[in-house]
Amino acid sequence: QVQLVESEGGLVQPGGSLRLSCAATSTFFTIGAMGWYRQPPGMQRELVASITRDAGSKYADSVKGRFTISRDNTKNTVTLQMNNLKPEDTAVYYCSAARNYYSPYPKDYWGQGTQVTVSA
Repeated sequence: QVQLVESEGGLVQPGGSLRLSCAATSTFFTIGAMGWYRQPPGMQRELVASITRDAGSKYADSVKGRFTISRDNTKNTVTLQMNNLKPEDTAVYYCSAARNYYSPYPKDYWGQGTQVTVSA
């Protein structure tokens, strides 16, 4: 079984930056794509960014140019650097990963979620 352990989010002022990290702990499994989803209050969970094992990345239109996803395959970690944060970025952020080594869809494993609040 794979566990995803996320760093803490926090409260940030508009225009500020925050970095989220996530580590996949597993002895026997090698995961595929990793990513970050978010769920704003009263809304559905949405994909923010994903990255494959060969560093192919995708972003939601709302975060392009502001967020950057990266990963370290040797450590099974993924990081989301969030810059120029806006109040609409407020949400619970979830780390995710794919079970299949070659899968580009990080939907099989989930972290516990971490709150990011952007407010003055």
